[in-house]
Parts: sequence; structure tokens; C-alpha cells
Amino acid sequence: MGKFRKSGKKELPPVSTASLPDIVFMLLFFFMVSTTMKEVELKINIKVPQASQIKKLEKKSLVSYIYVGEPQKQFVRTMGTEPRIQLNDQFSEVSDIGSYIEEERGKLDEAERPLLTTSLKVDEKTKMGIVTDIKQQLRRVSALKINYSTRKSSKEE
Repeated sequence: MGKFRKSGKKELPPVSTASLPDIVFMLLFFFMVSTTMKEVELKINIKVPQASQIKKLEKKSLVSYIYVGEPQKQFVRTMGTEPRIQLNDQFSEVSDIGSYIEEERGKLDEAERPLLTTSLKVDEKTKMGIVTDIKQQLRRVSALKINYSTRKSSKEE
């Protein structure tokens, strides 16, 4: 009987990259679906008040936000230290709220327009005068569904 000799070193077969595009697109799709983009860059400081009973909003696409608080440090020189209103990414006045709500309604389907909720994110140190003015403007444009954003109380009562 003869001996069989292997000539040279045994080479490994090449790695198949046929499924690599499938894996890349699957990961890309996963991150596109699970990632949310920050919609508004806050230019004011907000620490919402605590509440003992809170309820989460059902459909966040039907919510428009109005932010009220003191301007951040880089805006104090131009805007002062008094609480300011922020609509989307810009400082606004109380008189701008009506057109803002109309613009938000315009983005929705006809059937969803009555379901639009206005959420007020107001700093806990803000006086109620500016909140009352905002509510008066909302009443003028018939935006009667108002939500006050809060954080859950740390102690159970």
C-alpha cells in the first residue's frame, strides 16, 4: 500500500458574502423603524411640575406642543430672563399661537383635525398669567383640547 501525501497546506474555502446585503438592509430597516428623531430643539429651560395622577397621550402625531419657560443662557442677552413662548424652533409671542395652531391643523387629514390636542409644556416656576393668555388664544381658534405636560411624582400619596 502506498502512502498518500498532501502537497502543500490545506486552504480554507472563501467566506460566502452572498447574504451580507440582506443582513445590512435588515439592520438598516430595524434602526430606521426604531429610531425617533428629535423634532424641536429647546431654546428654553423647562422643568415640568409633578403630578400624582397622570395619563399618557394615545396618539402623539395628533399633539402640537407649546413650550413656556426662561430662555437658556445663550439667549438671555437678547430675550431677557422673563418666561418666553417657544413654538417649534423659534421664540414667539402670544399673538402667534393662533396661526401656529392653524398651521398644525393644516398638516393633518380632514378627519383628524378635531382630534388635535395642544400640549402645554410649562416650567414649574412660570406664573399663570402667560398660561392664561395662551389659553385665551387657543380658545379664539377653537383649540379646546388642552393637555398639561407633567412628570410623575416621586412619592405616592
